Amino acid sequence: MEKFAQYKDSYIHFVEAGFIAVNQADEDAAIKLFKAAALLKPENTLPQLGTGYLHLCKLELKQAIQAFRDVLAKEAHNEMAKAFLGFALCLTPTEVATGEKQLEETIKTAHDPAIKELAGNALDFVEKFVKKPLPPMQAQKGEGKKKDKGKK
Repeated sequence: MEKFAQYKDSYIHFVEAGFIAVNQADEDAAIKLFKAAALLKPENTLPQLGTGYLHLCKLELKQAIQAFRDVLAKEAHNEMAKAFLGFALCLTPTEVATGEKQLEETIKTAHDPAIKELAGNALDFVEKFVKKPLPPMQAQKGEGKKKDKGKK
């Protein structure tokens, strides 16, 4: 660890760069940056949160959920992990209600206004896109296919 001591003050820069790499879809760089940050401060959960965010962006929901739960096991009060966990659960077909409950709780209990906004935006997304019924044209097409199969 002594050979990394000179980089200890740059810890947060590694984490921030990791999140930027995720947003630029540079998975390889993100993983390396989060691993470097974890080497510098193994007790800090930000690299693990970043890795969960990477999985969430790739829609690897099981891995994302596990990463956020691991963060919450270490830091039960981590508001960002709670919001991301709620959103990841909402994207899992069998866990939508659980995810919504998590997001609603995060909105009520979070101290950071940005986290409240994140959770609120996630709930709006779920309402508009996840729970949205099929448009009438698609519903009719589905019925038409059933009728066509019956005629043959």
